[in-house]
Amino acid sequence: MDSSISRRTVAVSLLAGATALAVPGVASAVPGRAVGRLDDADRRAAGPTVVLIHGAFADASSWNAVTARLLRQGHRVLAPALPLRGLASDAGYIRSVLDSVPGPVVLVGHSYGGAVISQAAADAPQVKALVYIAAFVPEIGESALELTDRYPGSTLGQATSIQLYPLPDGGEGQELVIRRDLFCDQFAAGVPVATAQVMAAGQRPVTLGALQEKATAAAWKKIPSWYLVAGQDRNIPPAAERWMAARAGARTVTVDAPHAVAVSDPKPVTDLILRALRTVG
Repeated sequence: MDSSISRRTVAVSLLAGATALAVPGVASAVPGRAVGRLDDADRRAAGPTVVLIHGAFADASSWNAVTARLLRQGHRVLAPALPLRGLASDAGYIRSVLDSVPGPVVLVGHSYGGAVISQAAADAPQVKALVYIAAFVPEIGESALELTDRYPGSTLGQATSIQLYPLPDGGEGQELVIRRDLFCDQFAAGVPVATAQVMAAGQRPVTLGALQEKATAAAWKKIPSWYLVAGQDRNIPPAAERWMAARAGARTVTVDAPHAVAVSDPKPVTDLILRALRTVG
């Protein structure tokens, strides 16, 4: 599909949905103006929006507690669903979402979502801050799996299983899921068991190819960044998180929490996002 068509479609959907539901902080269509990319006047007229990107084995509901806190403080928030099919295609989709958001953006990524925001924000002037929550921050040429293996400590490989899914050409692709019996300890230790079981039931598989795909952009080299290290992370070793944060020059905090830190400890996650928001005019 032509990229201009896909971005226009995303913009139309977002704006129509916001109008129908009266969602605060999302622009409504202006009579007489074509819907699509927002111009500079649109962006200057709007305040900042926090765009929350989930990672593998999760969905946008993983941000619910953070979203609620930000909304209570009057901030604009958008938490789109990430396809989890491939780094370049996922980043392209999120870039199309960014192109439809009025005003400056604080772009937040969890886990694999960190790799996605690093690529999607490249040459995106509306993105003023990047916030990484227990996330990958790849350099050009690095993959998520490569960064996972940089330091010991991840038990994700033993906790996942591969399932096949059909490809458009008639072949089969491979995607990963965390085993339901291991999900709580692997992904959400410290989260109430009933909540973790619901998360396990609704987890979104990620393709193996997405985790192996090498980054082709590193927006953190030009955009100020913040990083939250999850000290009890069993997906990404905390040592790898600290190393990536230091390499990016990110303002860093550490929380004694699992990989699903936005669920277990939404307050420090929200506080870090608010710190980034305060730097955005």
